[in-house]
Amino acid sequence: MRTLENQKTLSNRTIVIGSRGSDLALWQAHFVQDQLTALGYDVRIEIIKTQGDKIQHLSFDKMEGKGFFTKEIEAALLEKHIDLAIHSHKDLETTSPDGLKVAAVSYREDPSELLLVNPDAVDANQIFEFKKNAVVGTSSARRKVQLLHKRSDIELKDIRGNVPTRIQKLRDGQFDAIMLAYAGVKRLEIDLSDFHSVKLNPNEFIPAPAQGVLALQIREEDTELAAVLDQLNHPEVAETTHIEREILRQFNGGCQLPLGSYVVKENNEFIVKAAMAESWDGPMALHELRGSNANQLATDMVSELKKKHATKS
Repeated sequence: MRTLENQKTLSNRTIVIGSRGSDLALWQAHFVQDQLTALGYDVRIEIIKTQGDKIQHLSFDKMEGKGFFTKEIEAALLEKHIDLAIHSHKDLETTSPDGLKVAAVSYREDPSELLLVNPDAVDANQIFEFKKNAVVGTSSARRKVQLLHKRSDIELKDIRGNVPTRIQKLRDGQFDAIMLAYAGVKRLEIDLSDFHSVKLNPNEFIPAPAQGVLALQIREEDTELAAVLDQLNHPEVAETTHIEREILRQFNGGCQLPLGSYVVKENNEFIVKAAMAESWDGPMALHELRGSNANQLATDMVSELKKKHATKS
């Protein structure tokens, strides 16, 4: 193992991290910064505004293209304005732009979805524990499909903004309930005591591919930084999220595709679950596979989901 002195000698530059400016994005950037600082490197954070930050009046499925929260950061990386991009892995396109690669992934925070319900809208006898005909806030096509699959009575309403902004909109009474990734709420340590919280089992309400994981993206040519980031990588997380994202890649989908996939590994066997629809208000197909061949499992899952949709149409 290299000593601290050797690590400092290895790199005479300051590592510049590119990040969005939201509370959660900055938590992610500071998390990696702290790890690199502990290894003896000088690190600073550069805030970059993305299309997803600038356009707040449209839901994701109405915005053009993919990579709403990543393209501008990736451009800064390619242009060498920054050295390292920290992304929520679920926001990244499944194929990196030419010249870039994901050099490491973080630990995986709990990938569950979290429903926050206003106290006056709680009904513990209903699925998801909110009242009939509730107004539920989410801009995710994947979440909309799975919510409607079990609760066709609800009214879905788009909601945008960072995590604290969304929670404030719920508090202000614009919605009866909203859905968020549990990982973001936990990382920000937000006080949710004035809401009824329902954490959903990721085996039943399927999260986004790689939900709860951070992706550390660099230029392919930056072998020096790649060697440093290898010390931060979690291979077991890379292994399972590869399958989740490969399913998405084979559907040629971005974060607006109504697809969830979740993989765990037990006793050298992968357990793969996926839910997919062709549109946010269309019928949903759900499937589970088990096996040891990661790439074959992804291909087989895509085939099975397509078969199920063919029978529904």
